[in-house]
Parts: sequence; C-alpha cells; structure tokens
Amino acid sequence: MRRRLVGSPTLVTLAALVAVFALQQVVGLVARQRTLFALSNPLFAQPWTLVTSVYAHASLTHLLANAVALAFAGLALERTTTSARFHGFFVGVGALSGVAQVAFAGLVGSLLPGVPASVSVLGASGAIFGLFGYLLASNRLTETVVGGFSLSPRVQLAVGGLLAALITLLTANPGVALVAHFTGLLLGFFAGRTHLLRPRGAGPADPAQF
Repeated sequence: MRRRLVGSPTLVTLAALVAVFALQQVVGLVARQRTLFALSNPLFAQPWTLVTSVYAHASLTHLLANAVALAFAGLALERTTTSARFHGFFVGVGALSGVAQVAFAGLVGSLLPGVPASVSVLGASGAIFGLFGYLLASNRLTETVVGGFSLSPRVQLAVGGLLAALITLLTANPGVALVAHFTGLLLGFFAGRTHLLRPRGAGPADPAQF
C-alpha cells in the first residue's frame, strides 16, 4: 500500500490543489487573485486560466469538499491507468467543463435580459465529476449490464446525457456550476465506455472497478 501511494497521481493532484490555494492567498494580498486564476469571458484573454481554474478554489471549504471527493474517485481510478493519462484526463475534462460553463453563461446571458453574460469559474469539481463518470461507465457491473444490450451510439449518448443530468440535479447546490458538473460527468461517462484511460496492451478484463 505504501509503495502504491508513492507517486500516486491522486496524491500529486491533491498536493497541487493545496499549493495553488496557498498561492492564491499570497497573490490575494497584492492583487485580485480571482481574475488571475478563474476562467471567464472572453475565454482566451488569459489562456493560462484554462488550467489554473481547474486547481484553484474559492474558499477553504470549497477546497476541502473537492479534496475528499477527489480522494474517493482518484484512488479508485488510478489503479487502472497511468499517471500521465490520469493527469491529462483530469486537466482536460476540468478545462472543458469550465469552458462549457462560461460559454453557456455567455450564450444565455446574451439572449435573456437580466441574466449575467459573464461568469468566472474555478474549482476541480468538473474534473472530479469526470472521474466519477468514468468509474460509473467502466466498472464491471456496468460492463455486465450494458454488455447484454446492443445499443447504438445515439442511444448511448441519450442515456449518458439523461444520467448525467439526473446526477447533476441531485447534487445541485446554490452557486454550483451545474453546466460544468454535467459536462464533466458526460465526458467521463463516454471516456469510461471507450476505456480511454486503459494503458496500451491492457486486456479487456481491466475495466475500472469501484
């Protein structure tokens, strides 16, 4: 167990979350740290926020909640993939989830009066929802159940979307980036169905397990 935890991508990610949060506090003493770390419109005005927004958090409570969720999902998933794939998936899904949230706000805000067209997003929850979505779609129980049916890609897309929407609504709280959570879950679900994180050469008996 100790040997497996050394170099664990989950623990490395947790350390990165803490380090970025500490940096936020230091930067906050001399500047508006949210504008430097959070993703907002226009999307590519500060391109580094595509990454920093995934690791930055609005408060200590926000950080602790995501850290606990990451520990549960990450430690389960990392056993079936490589560190490089884990980190790439985490950052990629987290960034795409944030982009979806910001783009959605920009679109809806431009169409509906009174709705803000610009929001700032930060936090690892989109990426973490992606990890849970991957586990949900690729564990052995899902493989057994889904494997018994012949579902077209369109049907799988519809089922994945409905499932992601249901889980997103059940976990909704005030101020939560629902679009980012939905996007993370959906991306994780389809990555899990295709076993995107499975190392090359791994056999079909290696899906992620709970």
